[in-house]
Amino acid sequence: MSSSAAAAASLAQLACVVVDDNEMNRLLLEHYVSITEGLTLAGTFANGVACLNYFRTGGTADILLLDISMPELTGLDLVRILPQPLPDVVLVTSHRDYAVDAFELRVTDYLVKPLDYARFCRTVDRIRSRRLPQPPAPTVEEPEPAFNADGNSLFLKINNRLMRVNFDEVLYIEAMSMYSVLVTLKHKHIVYATLKTFEERLPFAHFVRVHRSYMVNTNLIEAVEDNQLQLPGGHEVPVAKAYQEGFFRRLRGI
Repeated sequence: MSSSAAAAASLAQLACVVVDDNEMNRLLLEHYVSITEGLTLAGTFANGVACLNYFRTGGTADILLLDISMPELTGLDLVRILPQPLPDVVLVTSHRDYAVDAFELRVTDYLVKPLDYARFCRTVDRIRSRRLPQPPAPTVEEPEPAFNADGNSLFLKINNRLMRVNFDEVLYIEAMSMYSVLVTLKHKHIVYATLKTFEERLPFAHFVRVHRSYMVNTNLIEAVEDNQLQLPGGHEVPVAKAYQEGFFRRLRGI
């Protein structure tokens, strides 16, 4: 047996559940699971109610591949009421409009139909790298955004188009898996870039890392109470213990 074959054979199995009311979409996901080394199909359902009953009666899964727009119980509603602990939830949908709602539920990934196998594999690799001890298979990453400032603004790729984002209006940046969410008073912009990328390359000194999941605009902090930063619009951001000393020293120097 070759070394690559031996490595594949050693992969621990991840059980998948597929939920989609469209039979063709469901069959495609089942096919992707069947041809991917290390994945098994634990169940497949045409609606959210059947999936909910599966989990409530003791069914388990490592990965839940879930459509959003379904009758009786949408994918987002299903995630909200599924028994804990949740599997890694991967939303597979034709609609980009649900992205903010999805990441507020802290799903693992958000895939837009028509889904290609390469994108599916990258998601599986990320899940495997977090769940299993062996390193993930090599992946082809999407290009990172350019960080060339124009005054207080950057052009970032959002929903497949370049948009100018005024960082004077960004309250904070939140990490969401391989994405980051830029939060303003009026909008939430989802950008394909990690928080670490923003921390290393963002050219604005008034943005500071205060938590493994947050960077904050120090110019917009209204108050600090019990290590919670109060921001306009009722937004709050925690300051993690590991960041407190450096942050408060920085704050006193502003």
